Amino acid sequence: MPYVNGMVVAVPNANKEAYIRMARAMVPLFEKHGALEVVDCWGVDVPPGKVTSFPMAVQCKEDETVVFSWITWPDKATADSGMEAAMSDPAMGEMGDFPFDGARMIFGGFERI
Repeated sequence: MPYVNGMVVAVPNANKEAYIRMARAMVPLFEKHGALEVVDCWGVDVPPGKVTSFPMAVQCKEDETVVFSWITWPDKATADSGMEAAMSDPAMGEMGDFPFDGARMIFGGFERI
């Protein structure tokens, strides 16, 4: 059953190009380890909520934009092993610091229905 790792982050607007470069570099890395698809989306219409919302979840600041991303894998086992392999791949270490605050990232794994 297809499996998806999803992520939401707040990226400083000044780091948009750096985020895009990082995202493009991540695609072949995740594909090398079994990913079927890697998608990154820059927020355009992501309103704040009254109780909860994407901006509230990642504590988005005025000079930041919410980014929504996901990786599709053939199944959970491939996702687990592929994510672990990608994170320990030397290419990951060569990417440097992420252009966002990883402490405010939300993420999870999902089975497609």
